[in-house]
Amino acid sequence: MDDREKSDGLVVPVKLANNAQGGAAESVEGSGPAKGNTTGETRPGLGAGQGAPSKLDRVRRVAATDKEARFTALLHHVDVDRLRLAYFALRPKAAPGVDGVTWVEYGLDLEANLRDLHARVHRGAYRAKPSRRVFIPKTDGRLRPLGIAALEDKVLQRAVVEVLNAIYETDFLGFSYGFRPGRSPHHALDALAAGIVGKKVNWVLDADFSDYFSSLDHQWLVKFLEHRIADRRVLRLIQKWLAAGVIENGSWTTFDDGVPQGASASPLLANVYAHYVLDLWAHQWRTRHAQGDVILVRWADDFVVGFEHREDAERFWAELRDRLATFGLELHAEKTRLIEFGRNAARDRQARGLGKPETFQFLGFTHACDKTRKTGRFKLRRITNSKRMRAKLLAVKREMARRMHLPIPEQGAWLASVLRGHYGYYAVPDNIEALRAFREGIIRHWMRTLRRRSQKHRMSWQRMGLLADRWLPQPRILHPWPEQRFAAITQGRSPVR
Repeated sequence: MDDREKSDGLVVPVKLANNAQGGAAESVEGSGPAKGNTTGETRPGLGAGQGAPSKLDRVRRVAATDKEARFTALLHHVDVDRLRLAYFALRPKAAPGVDGVTWVEYGLDLEANLRDLHARVHRGAYRAKPSRRVFIPKTDGRLRPLGIAALEDKVLQRAVVEVLNAIYETDFLGFSYGFRPGRSPHHALDALAAGIVGKKVNWVLDADFSDYFSSLDHQWLVKFLEHRIADRRVLRLIQKWLAAGVIENGSWTTFDDGVPQGASASPLLANVYAHYVLDLWAHQWRTRHAQGDVILVRWADDFVVGFEHREDAERFWAELRDRLATFGLELHAEKTRLIEFGRNAARDRQARGLGKPETFQFLGFTHACDKTRKTGRFKLRRITNSKRMRAKLLAVKREMARRMHLPIPEQGAWLASVLRGHYGYYAVPDNIEALRAFREGIIRHWMRTLRRRSQKHRMSWQRMGLLADRWLPQPRILHPWPEQRFAAITQGRSPVR
């Protein structure tokens, strides 16, 4: 390997220190390179030795301080202890892969299995098994393909991802939230709300990739990974997972593009791809080409960009389409749209004889323009996505049909857990009416289920109300105002670093 290695004309990350200014959505992200695929160089030869303190600490330190460092020695961090932790981090009741091995079965002789896996990985004898393809329904009626990996592959992938996170968590920009340690959907929602309220946002590009996970080009993905990873053993492991293919209806299929949704390594690989294709480019675009404020929040393949000027929004959208096409990606035509949105949207649309500002969906919430009752000032209102709510109530209805003849206390305890889970996510300020509507829907389905248990039922609305008061918790707001939480978390630095 040469002392200096060319980077195939790809974007090389150069990230500045994180500085939160005023709690805006983009205030926690790093800097980016020049526009497009600029030529850069990377320096090989850095690895984390066996004597590194706290194992991955040196990897994190080098990755944070040297953005051109390429790591040549990473696989030794995938030891039996890390594999064991990865095994216990898996869901015990998860569906098995193509080999049919369950979490419990693998754990019957756990230490011997882990030692055998470790030995095969380090001598190059490990072979990835194909994923088992299943389909789950989406809220829009379509089916989402999932790839269920074999348990041993899940264990190894999870261990490798933990090692790679030590590098990439220092590289990923602040507006990237999906599938990252310590970052939740509410962190992304808070950042978006803080950006819309705190910056001059008048237009919103509500964007979504088309079949993102199944469109990732394997050759580009490996090139992106090689910017930071020079350990050929780790790269070969990733290539084995990409080449393993899927088994559907007894037949095996391999793919030149895409990563299976459901595999432990797929979220990180998808984030790496988006980091080089979208995040770095978008950051440098707004710093060099935008005429006004621009904010961006991305959760996996779903992202929202806010603009001060419509001209910026339209130019960004057009150039983004060209950028994505270079890497085999495209935006979903039906789900991507530019809308007038923000503190001036209602006034400006009224002046032009138009109706209320349109709304957009993000992470299960409908985002709408609103104003405060007392002062009439602009505020962002977030309401439970009506499609999500209907789908959840339909799922509850089906499940209650299965539980029809269970004792009422068991039914009530289960429904209470459903409500608590719903409140835990959707109980944000200004959403109390939607929470009440969800609880009322639960009560209606419960009452119908109880009435169907017998033709001589005596389930009146009065008695149903007593049961609901006994078992079903009342809704209450559990989350603080997003701008307040975002400012409290960041405090002039990234919310998770």
